[in-house]
Amino acid sequence: MRSAAERHLSLARGHVAEWKALAALMLKGYRPLARRYAMHGGEIDLIVARGETVAFVEVKARPQMELAFEAIGSAKRRRFSRAARAWLARHPWAMHRTLRADAVFVAPRRWPKHVEGAFEIEM
Repeated sequence: MRSAAERHLSLARGHVAEWKALAALMLKGYRPLARRYAMHGGEIDLIVARGETVAFVEVKARPQMELAFEAIGSAKRRRFSRAARAWLARHPWAMHRTLRADAVFVAPRRWPKHVEGAFEIEM
């Protein structure tokens, strides 16, 4: 089990990774709609929009980019999809847009890697 200090450091690294991911997405023309959207049983790191697309974004920070790509498992996708459905229920205007589950992978000394449509949202 991790100590409180290790958990705090991990949380801080996650917040920094989210800021890096958001900055990279904004440079690509996305505008933020929500950060760290959480509901019972699920969380979405970023929700962004560009044109007619609303993207629900999972941010993964790992020491190596290859490890970040492998970090989104089936249980995480289910919780992510549950949170996306809850957000959409509160923002019905978005249902008429293109919806996507994206991922941004962050590793030290590397530009964040944005993957559009990284996985399916379970509706």
